[in-house]
Amino acid sequence: MTSDPIYAGDSALLLEVGEPAIEPESNARAIAIARAVRQRAVPGVRDVVSTFRSVAVFFDPLSTDVDSVAAALHDAANASPADEPGRIVEIPVVYGGEAGPDLAEVAVFAGCTPEAVIERHALKLYRVYMLGFLPGFVYMAHVDSTIAAPRHATPRLRVAAGSVGIAGGQTGIYPRESPGGWQIIGRTSLTLFDAAKMPPALLAPGDQVRFVPVKDAARTLTVREAVREAGREGPPRTSRSITVLRPGLLTTVQDSGRWGYQSLGVPVAGPMDHAAHRLANAIVGNPAGAATLEATLLGPELRVEQETRVALTGGDLRATVDGAEAPAYAPVRCPRGSVLRFGDRRDGIRAYVAFDGGVALEPVLGSRATHILSGLGGIDGRPLKAGDRLPLGPETKPGLVFSRHVKTKPGFQGVSGARLRVLPGPQADHFERSALDALQRTRFTISPQSDRMGYRLSREPGFAATSYQRPATGRGEMISDVTFMGGLQMPPSGDPILLMADRQTTGGYPQLAVVITADLPVAGQLGPGDWIEFEVCRRADAIAALIAAEGKILAVR
Repeated sequence: MTSDPIYAGDSALLLEVGEPAIEPESNARAIAIARAVRQRAVPGVRDVVSTFRSVAVFFDPLSTDVDSVAAALHDAANASPADEPGRIVEIPVVYGGEAGPDLAEVAVFAGCTPEAVIERHALKLYRVYMLGFLPGFVYMAHVDSTIAAPRHATPRLRVAAGSVGIAGGQTGIYPRESPGGWQIIGRTSLTLFDAAKMPPALLAPGDQVRFVPVKDAARTLTVREAVREAGREGPPRTSRSITVLRPGLLTTVQDSGRWGYQSLGVPVAGPMDHAAHRLANAIVGNPAGAATLEATLLGPELRVEQETRVALTGGDLRATVDGAEAPAYAPVRCPRGSVLRFGDRRDGIRAYVAFDGGVALEPVLGSRATHILSGLGGIDGRPLKAGDRLPLGPETKPGLVFSRHVKTKPGFQGVSGARLRVLPGPQADHFERSALDALQRTRFTISPQSDRMGYRLSREPGFAATSYQRPATGRGEMISDVTFMGGLQMPPSGDPILLMADRQTTGGYPQLAVVITADLPVAGQLGPGDWIEFEVCRRADAIAALIAAEGKILAVR
């Protein structure tokens, strides 16, 4: 069974292949279709991702026609592309003890000895269905039903790199230290993901894995250590640079994002307010994808080591240069040794700082964007800290100064909240038809437990819970699928999670709606305590809004 492509907002399509279950046949077909779409090299396509039983295509709606993308998907599906058999990879695993703290618990679940669990786990040959959650994290099946223990009710805050886990009928390997809820029964010494290699992931969809019990294993390298071993200990030396005197609350290096690797579980990252990021680059004459700094709430203190031009956009955090107020949305000359500081927030929560020439750190997988959970991009994949030195690229020609009549916050609707336009999500059929109507009648508040990965939303008092009832078509529990920036995930609680720039590439909650691209910059300037309402619109409205927003950026260039 192959469905018609489903819109996932205004910049992605999702093609469902086979039944909503973990089946080798559907997965093989999804992998083959994704490979065929990549080979077609459709202009404007940014990423192609295969999952358990679907294919997602991410594209730029301003540089390609959605019909062309849909046609490429249809052609690939109808061509019945052949499945190419994957490799068989043996993974050495130390089971039990410190390496496998949940082995005894799984044995109790199975009603057998720990030795029997090891034997049953290592006996099978597992198919790699997809990668997600973290770069290099592989979802494999099927675990022997007798040892298919469910996830922990409360996830661990720290699971060691290389940990081998069980979650129901699936088994997987954690490529780096992270939170996680799987039952950990062992650990491998192999490096699952190394950003300095190509391909960076050890395993790929379609591969087969056999676990081999061993007595001892060396420590697994983290992504950050792997990058260092490749000679990327720190930023390269250049003649122009910025020194971080104070880092601020959360300041990261961001560019247009790490596209092309979501099929390996690598998040895109990039700016929360992509419009402000692009405008800052335009004002100082940089390419649209040059790296800027994203400052959150409390900005950094930066010393300019050589004369440079700076542009400040996005949230107004009261920027000054050597004590004099620095105008937003205009090029600002910073003499050698001058200090750029930020004060109290006026509005918005994220400010963008572009330097002519851009921040010239070494790219990781083609991007300088910082993704903290994965440890990728920026400086060692982390926020800036005092003493960091940021190299700048070659000086560029000055951009044009913004006219006085242009709003300093294009599209921004205020500091206390916003009404965001959405399109029906890729899993809208998991809900009653009334769910989208209920969503539009509800006001939500952004929880303090929100970050660049996503906003956790709670209903304001007086608003009824959004319906979370599966329709009478009998659709079962959703298996993990592709996530989309602006996707509105609905956990069983009915309190949505609005996925943002650092979202994981896959998730297990259905996405009822997707915020349109033109309104994502508005969402990116909201913070804890701000309210959000949603309004369903047409795709034509979404594209018209995006064209209008693009026009403002092109006017600067």
